[in-house]
Amino acid sequence: MTSTLAKSSKIKAQLFQHNLFNPVFYRTNLCANIRTMNMQQNIENKLTDAFSPEHLEVINESHMHSGPATESHYNVHIVCDDFKGKMLIARHRMVNKVLEEELNGKIHALALHTMTMEEWVEKGGTPESPQCMGGGKD
Repeated sequence: MTSTLAKSSKIKAQLFQHNLFNPVFYRTNLCANIRTMNMQQNIENKLTDAFSPEHLEVINESHMHSGPATESHYNVHIVCDDFKGKMLIARHRMVNKVLEEELNGKIHALALHTMTMEEWVEKGGTPESPQCMGGGKD
């Protein structure tokens, strides 16, 4: 039994050394990744529930901006017939209302591409985001 405990302790020490059994590592790194996935998934879920879009793409662009990747820059491409007959500002207000909680502190930047199916087909999709020009990011 002693050899089993010793072997178990040795394995735990090795796992801890490589951050595989380190609770601090999991709290600071893995939980941050889960929050990231949850924010992106949360945006997707809320927009899907509110609009039932024909096409929805939520892109996390935090890595393209200066400073630490705080998971606060998103680009949303949403194609939905709810936008038919509405001006661009009205479409953006519709999306902003759905994401009101996220926009009150969690999201720093939200690029919106709101189109009807006809507009999306006519334009051949949505444009790519330009590179960030601020904050000294290369």
